[in-house]
Amino acid sequence: MAFGKYEPEQIEEKWQKTWTENGTFHVETDESTPKYYVLEMFPYPSGKIHMGHVRNYSIGDVVARYKRMQGLNVIHPMGWDAFGLPAENAAIKNNTHPAKWTYANIDDMRTQLKRLGYSYDWRRELATCHPGYYKWEQEFFLKFLEKGLVYRKKSPVNWCETCHTVLANEQVEEGLCWRCDSKVEQKELEQWFLRITDYADELLESLNKLDGGWPERVLTMQRNWIGKSIGAELDFAVEGKDETISVFTTRPDTLYGATFMSVAAEHPMVEKLIEGNPEAAKVREFVDKVTNMDRFLRSADDLEKEGVFTGSYCTNPLNGLKMPIYVANFVLMGYGTGAVMAVPAHDQRDFEFAKKYDLPMQVVITPKGETLEADKMTEAYSDPGMLVNSGQFDDMSNEDAKAAIVDYLGQSGKGKKAINYRLRDWNISRQRFWGAPIPIVYCEECGAVPVPEKDLPVVLPEDAVMNEDGRSPLPQMEEFYKTPCPKCGKEARRETDTMDTFVESSWYFLRYTNARKEDGAFDRDALDYWLPVDQYIGGIEHAILHLLYARFFTKALRDEGYTGLDEPFANLLTQGMVLKDGAKMSKSKGNVVDPNAMIGKYGADATRLFILFASPPEKDLEWSDQGIEGSHRFLNRIWRLMEDLEEHLSPVGPCASAEGMELSSDAKNLRRKEHDTIRRVSRDMENKFQFNTAIAAVMELINELYSSREKLTSTEDGRFALSSAISSALAALSPMAPHICEELWSRIGYEGCVSDVSWPHYDEKALETDELLIILQVNGKMRGKLSVPASASKEDFEKEALEHENVVKHIEGKTVRKVIVVPGKLVNIVAN
Repeated sequence: MAFGKYEPEQIEEKWQKTWTENGTFHVETDESTPKYYVLEMFPYPSGKIHMGHVRNYSIGDVVARYKRMQGLNVIHPMGWDAFGLPAENAAIKNNTHPAKWTYANIDDMRTQLKRLGYSYDWRRELATCHPGYYKWEQEFFLKFLEKGLVYRKKSPVNWCETCHTVLANEQVEEGLCWRCDSKVEQKELEQWFLRITDYADELLESLNKLDGGWPERVLTMQRNWIGKSIGAELDFAVEGKDETISVFTTRPDTLYGATFMSVAAEHPMVEKLIEGNPEAAKVREFVDKVTNMDRFLRSADDLEKEGVFTGSYCTNPLNGLKMPIYVANFVLMGYGTGAVMAVPAHDQRDFEFAKKYDLPMQVVITPKGETLEADKMTEAYSDPGMLVNSGQFDDMSNEDAKAAIVDYLGQSGKGKKAINYRLRDWNISRQRFWGAPIPIVYCEECGAVPVPEKDLPVVLPEDAVMNEDGRSPLPQMEEFYKTPCPKCGKEARRETDTMDTFVESSWYFLRYTNARKEDGAFDRDALDYWLPVDQYIGGIEHAILHLLYARFFTKALRDEGYTGLDEPFANLLTQGMVLKDGAKMSKSKGNVVDPNAMIGKYGADATRLFILFASPPEKDLEWSDQGIEGSHRFLNRIWRLMEDLEEHLSPVGPCASAEGMELSSDAKNLRRKEHDTIRRVSRDMENKFQFNTAIAAVMELINELYSSREKLTSTEDGRFALSSAISSALAALSPMAPHICEELWSRIGYEGCVSDVSWPHYDEKALETDELLIILQVNGKMRGKLSVPASASKEDFEKEALEHENVVKHIEGKTVRKVIVVPGKLVNIVAN
């Protein structure tokens, strides 16, 4: 056939159609073949893909195609994280139902992703907003409820007025809603919680299993978020009242230095503490002010420390000191007990508070051999040291004193060793429409009653009309909330809150293994075969929220008998962002590059190639118009090379065996370059997916083919070398630019797709060379190069070097003191 011009759109459409018709990327469970599960974090269906999507999914597609060519049974699915506020807000704006808007967007985005030629098994596609998906989520909720892993309580919550919903602590970023950047307020509501803290220890300990597979940065972020602290818990008796204040401290060594008590504004004892205090109204005013402050700001180091005296005192259990009790703005109920024994001489926050309110300080730790005077201190002393003013524990190092004081507290019945976590239970209630309904019915006689499993799913009404102010329509829809009590049959009210959308993304990777199963959430045989995910790919922004919840869900479902899995993701790659002009792409900055425009102009292969070549996957990538033009030129260059060589090529296979053939030196050189390219590409693929250097190696091979083609087309061994080398180039490049490689592969005369061939294996013997190029040095300075037989001995190297014309010139009149030979690399002659 006439070769013609390189037309990316025609070629890409042709091969996408071929893959679809052949079911090329369809995959089934096959116990006889090792599996590989590659997964990119699924997208929210906003309607348009962006360059961040292209990067994420291109990385995953290269991994999937490469592993498939290695002979593994590769599952590579795609779906849609389809519930959430954006769909609801867009539906309100466009006067439509969120389902209609969402499914239209899914259709558009599916078309866009298919245009990029990704190797997804689309039969496994799922959307989390489909009742066939969230039915099982509701089943999980009921199982967890039965076990006690789900509970309901009244709790101060993070409230976003703009979104009209509650946010989990992890969804509040610097005091703002993670979705809309509105200020977050505090509100008290009855909410449903998942008891993730029951798994705190296992979530922490099993991070050790992920060492080497996950980035250390992500492991550290998870460890810090779980925040395990070991210390002591003890009670301070409240003077004049039959009450005690419990305190958790990680610094029992400073107990003798506690001079006042700070409690959170939300502490349940505040009202009792201010009984009889003429200033009670002032305290209540302060409490109201603080409870409406942003929690992030309250825990910030630069917060101005403020408080108010409750009028009550408590007693230090170790030294009997009478300690005033303050409500302080920097103490939170969410950590420990909501009360802090204040040690101003050794804690900077307490130091600033004590200075402001003229409260006493007591030094109990000093540097070894030195003394500290409280009234002369300008900041708290928080370094290690020796105990003073601490009774029987004086002269102990503070580290030894920690254990000794905890032991004493336990023996004397004044306290005990305790462990505390920063991690809080997961609030999953959301006051919005577009989410999975919580399967609970409220009955005046029976209370909160679970919906029977046989009645699942509880389906969102398709005729709901969105409220313009964003409030959920469910509480106003009698046809939804009116229902008989499952226990007594009397009229009851259905729960109108929906689940946090992070619940859906906490188990979707399990459902992919049999996405169409109707008689159960999972096929256990398929789960056991495919899981864990071998390679998970997504942004660092999900390091805490999604990954922690997915790990928790996996363990909770394991304990309910659904899986046998401890950890869902064996390996994690967090790709960098795509930047333009040094900033993250955003509409407000006017620096967005539309992937569809790039595909239309340069083709999917060039778009993929640039996004993979411009930067290692874990680094940020700076968009460059010149860069994508360069990728397009490179593909055109391969096309022209094939056009020149077409009549000389035959389907000998990549890295074809040359056994029994006499190869010319030129053919040997090309073959050496071919095998070295496969060696380098294979290494770069295996070493943290360094696609940029892998592509660079293929580019070098194409250059070698250009420079050697005229010398090799006239001989049989030359044509063999050319055919093998260009076949290897296409096979190695095919995971990155699959369409053009398929087309050129077929034009060589191969039957079938390059996507189906085995990954080429390089031959160590082919890498051997007949001659070596040796660097010649005199006193460490290069004075020439020398080509010698590869079989030459050390003595041959030395002899040839000493006879080299330029070396002779530089040692003339000097005495050679030493000749240093590094075999195969250099000869250095030391002379003076």
